[in-house]
Amino acid sequence: MVTLIDTTAPGSPEKPKLRHPEKQKNPDAPVLRKPDWIRVKAPVSHGFKETREIVRSKGLVTVCEEAACPNIGECWEKKHATMMIMGDTCTRACAFCNIRTGMPAALDEKEPENVALAVEEMGLNHVVITSVDRDDLADGGAEHFEKVIKAIRARAPGTTIEILTPDFLRKPGAAERVIDAQPDVFNHNLETVPRLYRTVRPGSRYFHSLRLLEKVKERDPQQFTKSGIMVGLGESRDEVMQVMDDMRSAGIDFITIGQYLQPTRKHAAVDRFVTPEEFKSYESIARAKGFLMVSATPLTRSSYHADADFAKLRAARQAKQ
Repeated sequence: MVTLIDTTAPGSPEKPKLRHPEKQKNPDAPVLRKPDWIRVKAPVSHGFKETREIVRSKGLVTVCEEAACPNIGECWEKKHATMMIMGDTCTRACAFCNIRTGMPAALDEKEPENVALAVEEMGLNHVVITSVDRDDLADGGAEHFEKVIKAIRARAPGTTIEILTPDFLRKPGAAERVIDAQPDVFNHNLETVPRLYRTVRPGSRYFHSLRLLEKVKERDPQQFTKSGIMVGLGESRDEVMQVMDDMRSAGIDFITIGQYLQPTRKHAAVDRFVTPEEFKSYESIARAKGFLMVSATPLTRSSYHADADFAKLRAARQAKQ
């Protein structure tokens, strides 16, 4: 668990800033002891250090670090880092998220090329690009996504591109611009069941997010669509299955289901730890409902094993044709 709320950049002379200013008024939530199936090793491998150096040298931000992902050691050892574009500060304040909240800085015009250079240097077959929410921008950052996709295509034409986007709420034409940039996978996470949106994801709207993914299929049927939810926030089994049905109605190809882990005592509390057996059951149900690809484990995250899963996703589509 991240224990510090007051943080600032390493070596910065600035006064420490609140990472989650909107959460300071929250009472401390109880913290459940993690079961054995959640525990992971500290990242110390040579591959991890190499990936960190490449990321640092290009001045890039990763969601792996910002969201305190438990899989960072395993993924970075394989040079699988999920780039987070448009800065490290989000304009939303989701109750589950560890990413800094506040007013973001201006966009870095060099970022698209720096991301492409990092992808080329790492020799990635598949890359995941995500971002903070940028409600302060007229297009929500759609043009920046487009520039990043184009830069990667130019530098690493053999690399397949998966994007994990914001919802582009109240940004007319933004989603269409990103869809038309033709990523290989368009991912947007629903995160939780509709009943919990008001407390867990208050700045978003469940049916808007669902409609965004449906729009991808309408505009470009060949693009793979992907979405994920967290469990352990207080949802019921029936609610999870209803989300699966909603996703299938929207034509979503790939569903991810993972355990919610509480970043700090000021974040939403873990209601319970879902057992590995329950995750296997969810996987079986999701496959029966017609998803081309399912990843449902306690440590599943949107970009976890994304390269291998993309190959399976493509093979599953070909097998159905």
